[in-house]
Amino acid sequence: MAHLEKGSKKLINAWAFYDWANSVYTLTIASSIFPIFYSALFIDQLERTVPAFGMVFKSTALITYVTAFTFLVVSFTSPILSGIADYVGNKKNFMKFFCYIGGAGCIGLYWFSLDNIHLSLLFYFMGLIGYWGSLVFYNSYLPDIAFPEQQDSISAKGFSMGYIGSVLLLLLNLFMVMSQETGEEKLQMMRYSFVTVGIWWIVFSQYTFYVLPKGVSNGHKVTKAVVFNGLKELKLVWHQLKQNLRLKRYLTAFFVFSMAVQTIMLVAVYFGEEEISWSDDDAKTQGLIVSILVIQLVAILGAVLTSRASSKFGNIKTLIVVNFIWMLLCVYAYFMKTPIQFYIAATCVGLVMGGIQSLARSTYSKFLPDTEDTTSYFSFFDVAEKIGIVIGMVIFATIDQITGSMRNAILFLFIFFLVGIVLLYRVPKENK
Repeated sequence: MAHLEKGSKKLINAWAFYDWANSVYTLTIASSIFPIFYSALFIDQLERTVPAFGMVFKSTALITYVTAFTFLVVSFTSPILSGIADYVGNKKNFMKFFCYIGGAGCIGLYWFSLDNIHLSLLFYFMGLIGYWGSLVFYNSYLPDIAFPEQQDSISAKGFSMGYIGSVLLLLLNLFMVMSQETGEEKLQMMRYSFVTVGIWWIVFSQYTFYVLPKGVSNGHKVTKAVVFNGLKELKLVWHQLKQNLRLKRYLTAFFVFSMAVQTIMLVAVYFGEEEISWSDDDAKTQGLIVSILVIQLVAILGAVLTSRASSKFGNIKTLIVVNFIWMLLCVYAYFMKTPIQFYIAATCVGLVMGGIQSLARSTYSKFLPDTEDTTSYFSFFDVAEKIGIVIGMVIFATIDQITGSMRNAILFLFIFFLVGIVLLYRVPKENK
């Protein structure tokens, strides 16, 4: 592939197209079909518990703990791999590796069962670590392929493409599931849906891999001496942050509010399945998937509106408003019980979900100092996000396990958005 200039349309489109490829994971596996499938496995149980790892867990608490563990692994491995990628100049190969691990994990979910819970959770782990592991390398390309004034709109474009692509596949998956009569047949179609996600992700990512540059090759080989180079680079970034007050304070605020945002996005369907009063199982399946479709479609509008608002009012002010909306949603979620109330919440979540994700990423990119070492900075960003998710998910799962109610857990996340708003107010307008 011939070298493409920074800011070129083809390069930008190829980068954004990876959102089209991998977002089917977040929609079908993380957000809709898999949570419904997982909950259906416990349909004949009153207590909804499962033995695993020598303990007995509430079903939702187990999957939340496994999710938290996965993010913990990602937070420790990504800086090491990022350091190697920077040293040898091949971050695209690492992005490919995680893509293929994730795709294989999705396909493996076809065999998910409570009888083989540990192997099943391994496939779930592979899909999750593949998705998030590839994102640190994907995000680090943004300042390499686009100029600062392009990054807000390009980041929003990536998320928008992801929403559109994932909705198309989800509609196909929904048709597959709802075309069946019995519950067992529906579960089988859900298993096939997991396979379609893995294939979609791997196949459509090929265009991105073809166009994106490999990285700045230094002709270096991987040795034992450079394995922990990424951790050294994180330490260097940490010291550099001390000299960059605006970036440091923004990253602290991001750590707090992202903790809550990602937790809500990862548990939303489990919450809707368990806490909302549906008339029957078919209504529950249709209602949850419809609510996810609403979130994805509205999120496209939300990402665009947030991008425009940031252009007019500034990134930080826009993020403060979005966090305030999230805070209100936590209170609303605690009290909602009916499907209609759940749909209203889904619409509001959609408006602020895409906006806060794309704007958080592009704000960090714009606040970076002039450097060619973007992977290390985005690795630091990624580690902060993942550790935040680990903390958020563990707190959520523990409250859920102890109290037996996800309502108490989601209300607690109100605190993180409130603290996030306070911290965003402390971000200076100019770097100091």
